[in-house]
Amino acid sequence: QVQLVESGGGSVQPGGSLRLSCAASGYPLDKYATGWFRQAPGKEREGISCFSSADGAIYYGDSVKGRVTFSRDNAKNTVYLRINNVKPEDTAIYYCATGGYDSTCQIRDGSTYMNWGQGTQVTVSS
Repeated sequence: QVQLVESGGGSVQPGGSLRLSCAASGYPLDKYATGWFRQAPGKEREGISCFSSADGAIYYGDSVKGRVTFSRDNAKNTVYLRINNVKPEDTAIYYCATGGYDSTCQIRDGSTYMNWGQGTQVTVSS
């Protein structure tokens, strides 16, 4: 059974950092395009970062570029998203998702991802 489980969310003060995790079961995560998305209340879903399993490229969204790092631990079949210098506008539910096998990821098109985790809430406030 394919499953993605996010963790690591919570409350953080502005300027702080956090690392979100996404653990996969049922398939090798490094072989699939993987994306991190977020959705804030009343806003559309936004692509934060994605990994292309076709060539190993990693992409970042313009709103978080320079503050976010996508990483992975293949031994744990887990990917991570580290966010530095968090801002109140980072408050959202964060989701990981996987797309095609040996594919290029699409950071702006969530419809290309077939499997989604349940999300983890991040709240940034002082």
